[in-house]
Amino acid sequence: MKAIGIDLGTSSVKIIIINEMGEVLTSASRDFDVSYPKTGWAEQDPKVWWKATEEGLREVLVKSSIAKEEIKAIGLSGQMHGLVVLDNSGEPIRPAILWCDQRTEAECDYLNDIIGRDKVSQYTGNIALTGFTAPKLLWMKNHEIEKFSSIEHILLPKDYIRYKLTGEFATEVSDASGTLILDVEKRQWSQEMIELLGINEEMLPRVYESWEVTGKVSEDLAHSLGLSEDTVVVGGGGDQAAGAVGGGAVKSGIISAALGTSGVIFASSDDYQVDKDNRLHSFCHGNGKWHQMGVMLSAASCLKWWIEEINKDTAPDAYEKFLKEASEVPAGGKGLFFLPYLMGERTPYSDPRARGVFIGLDITTTRGDMTRAVMEGVAFGLRDSLEILKSLEVPIDSVRVSGGGAQSPLWRQILADILGAEVQVISSKEGPALGAAILALVGSGAYASVDEACDKIIKVTSSQSPDLEAVERYNKLYEVYKGLYSTLKDTFRSISEL
Repeated sequence: MKAIGIDLGTSSVKIIIINEMGEVLTSASRDFDVSYPKTGWAEQDPKVWWKATEEGLREVLVKSSIAKEEIKAIGLSGQMHGLVVLDNSGEPIRPAILWCDQRTEAECDYLNDIIGRDKVSQYTGNIALTGFTAPKLLWMKNHEIEKFSSIEHILLPKDYIRYKLTGEFATEVSDASGTLILDVEKRQWSQEMIELLGINEEMLPRVYESWEVTGKVSEDLAHSLGLSEDTVVVGGGGDQAAGAVGGGAVKSGIISAALGTSGVIFASSDDYQVDKDNRLHSFCHGNGKWHQMGVMLSAASCLKWWIEEINKDTAPDAYEKFLKEASEVPAGGKGLFFLPYLMGERTPYSDPRARGVFIGLDITTTRGDMTRAVMEGVAFGLRDSLEILKSLEVPIDSVRVSGGGAQSPLWRQILADILGAEVQVISSKEGPALGAAILALVGSGAYASVDEACDKIIKVTSSQSPDLEAVERYNKLYEVYKGLYSTLKDTFRSISEL
């Protein structure tokens, strides 16, 4: 039995085929760009996603030479929170508004301050943030009235791919949790939020659990791609829930840390919990349980920005060179700090006006000092979320790290030292694509549950323990770091109003 995992990211789609033991048999990817039509806006054309996905599917199916009857199921993962709106013919009404788009500050203020944070949290388990889907709908209602009135279907990014594969309008609980329209505790759409948004439930896709079958690949597409007409498509997961499944973070005590474009601290929970201050997201997990999650809007992208945009170094060995310089700087360097708020920030401040900052520069500061400060600043940002989990008495036994930044042994050690926890690497680096494929295996009957599949498939291959001397140094530095935002908050607002 084989399964396909599709992960629709912000800059590319990745497609893998795995066997029952989770071994990746073949993979393909296709890149695409993000459009930034105005400062703080981020959009993509859903048709570009589908073109890239279809091309990638054709590639893996041709490369693998696997008999079509062996591929039983497809699982989907994708960037969360994006707003995809279709008309009555199933065509996109406008470009998708992405998770990192910051245009909805006024709509979030309306939901949090006029409707009230307590009410919104009661309805959904979360408060309104600029990245979430519901504020985007309100923005359309306020600014694109004609387009809003022509909405027939509301989808999340990966669920547009599902629609193109199956013709079905469906989603699943983990991704739907990030819309601010789902009642996370009850795992169903919130009637109160539907009424607030001025939409009707028929516009929203049907909600499934992540391993449940949502439909089959359409007959025409199956013939075109070389798939069996019996190939099913399961719910899948938002990228973080799917990534947690792909990392085996489905049990209490195993924390998932993602060092991708964004940064995420993710903790599985057997029970529904809400942080009373709503600093963390409370979402449904892909294994039928729940999770709490803290999100940084810029993580490994900070290092990419520093090396490629600021230093203009795109040589093949650029990252190796910069990381070597950073490795020669001791923990904490000379007290140089970097605030990683290049796209505003979500956890724990929920402030779209926050900006990136270097603070502590002096005449002796080197490029290596600044590179290390960028890496440390991202790790401190992740610690912000971990500290909230600790305050909620969430057990923290180990941290499993994934994403592009996790490929750096130096960054993994910085994480271990700043988080004060063992950092583990697992056997697969496929992350959300693997998680989506595992969910497909469960949905096709290869495993009885998501937890059983993860136990059999996910293996820890290496770990890095915190250096006690570095931990002590970073604990002192963190006390300074966590005070910097409050010191600069009003300055960020003044800058944004210039």
